[in-house]
Amino acid sequence: MMKFLLRMLVSAVTIFGVAYLSGGSLLQVDSFWPSAVIAALVLAVVNAIVKPVVKLLALPVTCLTLGLFSLVISAGMLYLVAAIVDGVHTTGFVQTVVAAVIIAVVGSVATSLFDKE
Repeated sequence: MMKFLLRMLVSAVTIFGVAYLSGGSLLQVDSFWPSAVIAALVLAVVNAIVKPVVKLLALPVTCLTLGLFSLVISAGMLYLVAAIVDGVHTTGFVQTVVAAVIIAVVGSVATSLFDKE
């Protein structure tokens, strides 16, 4: 349970950090609480439930693009979060892809650091 809460906190900080450090050009978040925290929770649910189904359905396209379509899927999940959560807004396709990549990389690094403990 503690690892889950820590991951959600890191995800919320990353979402808010991407929005804040980019000046809103990659992603726009109204506030850390509740927008970024709720966005982190919704992103976790979307990545756990919706993303595997979409990845399975998009497997032929992903293979044809040598895996690059996974970036589009990640951006789509971030678009879905922005559609669900009030206070989170995307600014464009390329910007959303970049924001999704940054969120995924920071999340992966944080997860690998937490799992070493």
